[in-house]
Amino acid sequence: MRSLSKTALKALPVTLIIMLTAAVAVAQKKNSSGSKGISIKGNGVFSYYNDAGYGACGTQINAAAQELASVSHVYWTAASPENDPLCKKCARVTYNGKTITVPVKDKCPGCNATTIDLSLPAFQKLAHTDVGRAKGASWSIVDC
Repeated sequence: MRSLSKTALKALPVTLIIMLTAAVAVAQKKNSSGSKGISIKGNGVFSYYNDAGYGACGTQINAAAQELASVSHVYWTAASPENDPLCKKCARVTYNGKTITVPVKDKCPGCNATTIDLSLPAFQKLAHTDVGRAKGASWSIVDC
């Protein structure tokens, strides 16, 4: 059996993450003919933001005052984000025994496949803002 070089071993985790992300995105594309059938679940990090303006779903948002979620760009499948099936879904996030369910209203360009952004009020229902980036959360995309 051939052994991997040190460079190849260092690149392995990144390669696995890319392959997993691609597999989830393909699975969602196959299931995204309508708002039903989306199956996205994640374990990892959630953080908060407080932007205001138009969200990716085409409606005005105020993440400093409204409860909402911003989902990683890797899960969006429609050419025009406001037509994406995710805009008809909610994000259910569980952290330290607390669970919230909030509507998906935005796309997170800086989030990877294991990260989700919550609006400030939604984040505060799960953790204190001093935490910043909360690790050890589980989340899923669900019907609202």
